[in-house]
Amino acid sequence: MNILLIGGTGMIGSRILAEAQARGHHVTAASRHGETRLDANDTAALRAALVGRDALVVALGPSRTDPEAPKLVETYRRILDAVRGTGVRVLFVGGAGSLYAAPGVRLVDTPSFPEAYKSEALQAADALTLLRGVDDVNWTYFSPAIVIAPGERTGRYRLGLEEPVFDEAGESHISAEDYAVALLDELETPRHERQRFTAGN
Repeated sequence: MNILLIGGTGMIGSRILAEAQARGHHVTAASRHGETRLDANDTAALRAALVGRDALVVALGPSRTDPEAPKLVETYRRILDAVRGTGVRVLFVGGAGSLYAAPGVRLVDTPSFPEAYKSEALQAADALTLLRGVDDVNWTYFSPAIVIAPGERTGRYRLGLEEPVFDEAGESHISAEDYAVALLDELETPRHERQRFTAGN
């Protein structure tokens, strides 16, 4: 599979890159400042970079350092414009804040949600809302467990859709390595086209 990965230097993106390469896929990792430079907000440049690709993986979150950066929903909108008509599947690395803690209550809306992450979680939730109204692009939005961090690649995980996946101890977590495994499994064997899903260890 020929994959374009945007955001391949981050904590999650670097694991996706390593997992995809280990499986024998051809991956081009692009970013605004890396060796292969590409701005996800440049629709024309992104569309040109998609020629010959089978899939696009977007491992981007809201900017934490640039107050002038476009909101995540605007970046997603430009990415969708670039992908339309190409036949390329796009898989977005999403956030956990939009998962539901209870019917109609998102994690980001609960009193215990950390204030420090609330702004970016709301941006990610808005981006998911945008995707849910799109039927002319083959997209998938992959929310991690509530806690995601570097760890062991076990190759084992459990899937969910709109609610967090909890273990026997009542915790929702996944290693970044196993998140990458689940993402590549979804790319290779699609089960959640035009849908959000989640996974946990």
